[in-house]
Amino acid sequence: MSAQTQAGARLEVRIRLPLDRFELEVDFRTGHQVTGVFGASGAGKTSLLETVAGLRRQAKGRIRLGREVWLDSKSGTYRRPEERHIGYVPQDGLLFPHQDVRRNLLAGAARARRNGGRLEETFSSVCRLLELETLLGRQVSTLSGGERQRVALGRALCSGPRLLLLDEPLASLDLPLRRRVLPFLRRVRREFQTPTLLVSHDPAEVQALCDELIVLQKGRVIARGSPRQVLTDPKVFPLAEEAGFENLLPGFLLSSQGATSRVRLGSPVSSVQLTTPRLTARPGDDLLVGIPAHEILIATRLPQGLSAQNILPAEVTSVQDLGGLRLVRAALAPDIPDLAIEVTSQAMSDLQLEPGKPVHLIIKATGCSVYAGREGKGEAREKHENLSETSRN
Repeated sequence: MSAQTQAGARLEVRIRLPLDRFELEVDFRTGHQVTGVFGASGAGKTSLLETVAGLRRQAKGRIRLGREVWLDSKSGTYRRPEERHIGYVPQDGLLFPHQDVRRNLLAGAARARRNGGRLEETFSSVCRLLELETLLGRQVSTLSGGERQRVALGRALCSGPRLLLLDEPLASLDLPLRRRVLPFLRRVRREFQTPTLLVSHDPAEVQALCDELIVLQKGRVIARGSPRQVLTDPKVFPLAEEAGFENLLPGFLLSSQGATSRVRLGSPVSSVQLTTPRLTARPGDDLLVGIPAHEILIATRLPQGLSAQNILPAEVTSVQDLGGLRLVRAALAPDIPDLAIEVTSQAMSDLQLEPGKPVHLIIKATGCSVYAGREGKGEAREKHENLSETSRN
């Protein structure tokens, strides 16, 4: 799936909105499939989403999706929320509590048909993709938190939206459940072409889902670019680290034995392998491995006699000043994103770290988080078959 949507789906947002403590002032245009909005609580993220949805009538400026103008203060244009054909998933999901899952999913059926959508085909795809087939007859009150989020997302997709708005879709879930639900969002991203605006304060979520990231602070855009580039920007990294920054690396499961699993990072021909806690996934399943920047140790010589099960050769690519700490980027292989590593100024001086320096990265298996979903015989599985607690530096 291309990261760039059709030109007709380009989203333009140029708005001003008075809030209690500041004025939200945002100006951006994007043609990416998934654009993320990142920031601390109270930065204006949800207010931005509500403005795009048409729920903030006092907003001034211009909002356009493709050729459709939803708001233009100068001309007096304003389209009501129901006229914008948006699929909106708020933080709490807001399902109809006295209806079963099937009726919740079909709540927007009339609108989907009016828009010319193929409801039956979409309904079938959504149920398969989000694994909802066995839940269709269940009452909402009997669902778990993760099941509720999947139904809320499915309902938005079944309405045939031109734009999907997701407001902290995993925020109400605990960490283990977020790791199980995130792969469902990745499936939706792969199989649906719907342009999406995703609000999140979770660095792993935006790295896994977004093509582009916009960072808000007190209603203003302070950074914009690719998620990894933005999150490791010295202006943004302290915020990302506070929210739980992880290096997110793609890979797939090779094998499991005892209490651990073996994961290949990057492409199927990559030689970089990692030991993680045991996974419930199957060999060949796609997954993402999260490694916090402060969980990685750097050695300038090959260490011996360590309990850590991962010692990976790498090369320093850049060093940035975080004020008291340094953020070191190191490359494992061309097809794997550089790892961001937190080190102290003293460690920088002692190790004489600089771009081009060969190093060894030490990563405990228990320091790795894995986001894995059962994809069936997906691309990674076919390729596989063809190829037969925290320590600070």
